[in-house]
Amino acid sequence: MAKNQQKVHAIMIPYPFQGHVIPFVHLAIKLASRDFTITFVNTHSIHQQISKAQSTDAGDIFAGARESGLDIRYATVSDGLPLEFDRSLNHDQHQESLLQVSSAHVDELVGKLVCSGNPPVSCLIADTFFVWPSSIASKYNLVNVSFWTEPALVFTLYYHLDLLRQNGHFASSDNRVDTIGYIPGVQAIEPRDLMSYLQASDITTVVHRIIYKAFEDVKRADFVICNTVQELEHETLSALNQKQPIYAIGPIFPNEFKRTKIATSLWSESDCSQWLNSKANGSVLYVSFGSYAHVSKHDIVEIAHGLSVSEVDFVWVLRPDIVSSDDTDILPDGFEDSVKERGLIVAWCHQIGVISHPAIGGFLTHCGWNSTMESMWCGVPLICFPLLTDQFTNRKLVVDDWKLGNL
Repeated sequence: MAKNQQKVHAIMIPYPFQGHVIPFVHLAIKLASRDFTITFVNTHSIHQQISKAQSTDAGDIFAGARESGLDIRYATVSDGLPLEFDRSLNHDQHQESLLQVSSAHVDELVGKLVCSGNPPVSCLIADTFFVWPSSIASKYNLVNVSFWTEPALVFTLYYHLDLLRQNGHFASSDNRVDTIGYIPGVQAIEPRDLMSYLQASDITTVVHRIIYKAFEDVKRADFVICNTVQELEHETLSALNQKQPIYAIGPIFPNEFKRTKIATSLWSESDCSQWLNSKANGSVLYVSFGSYAHVSKHDIVEIAHGLSVSEVDFVWVLRPDIVSSDDTDILPDGFEDSVKERGLIVAWCHQIGVISHPAIGGFLTHCGWNSTMESMWCGVPLICFPLLTDQFTNRKLVVDDWKLGNL
């Protein structure tokens, strides 16, 4: 960088779920390694969960990154709810607060950072699901960059909600069920492969209201960056570029999948490496449904029975709140004892470290986008069990378009 050229200082704000925080952290590292100054903002609640997972106050989670020469600062902001509020158990109230209340807290923080930033803050990189980036970026004269952490196909379907409405595939009393072939850059998609919120009968929920406002707001962004790969979604990205600038920036994993020094996990991570080292290459099934989605107790029991009779070795991630934060007794009686010789059950793990291990031969997954990208990079085939939101559309990409997995 020329001596008379000032460094770019960007504020980065992920949506407060682990699946969003992780790609934001990876992007922050990538940008800082290219001489950006980054101020990374988590909610107080996300920071508290990270600290609890570390069994200590995580403090400044980017301290280690700065020690390695990266200029990444750290701040936290309220999401409008008390720290003790159970956001997992009360999902809608949490989302309502993000929709109605959190922007005032973000505005106050951004104002302070703009006044005190050295170098001066020039850019806001905010998650596309937020409803306030254009107003805050405009107020403080910042370049407005929207970061979409899911595939371009999902982005363009939300982006063209007006077309889906006009053609009766969404928000109709009797939605059409025939193939959708009119979305720019999308050759064809079946209604069953739309995101769960576009298949829902009740389209007045808080999440729907967030989607409506967020995808009006994103159309005012200076440009959009998308955690996808250009070669995988070329047609969709090209069509979107006719609307506004959008750039594929994926994959943005850490170099060589090494564990970063930045704490991002909301649960304590079990080390599975020693157990995996004892298994033959390609012999272990990894089972995980991500950091956000809930699974019914019935489905957990059925999966347990399937693993029991399959005789395959497996690592199964069972989050403490996988069914509900107030229901933790979910496995069939005697299951853990019956599979203890070939099964490892953990509350959470370092997923990249597990699926990049040579012992892993397959992944039973909810089709979250981070999991999908990581699996593709590691060459791990997928068994798809989508649960909600973008996961049905991701399954379509994995199974129908890219032939990387099965239902």
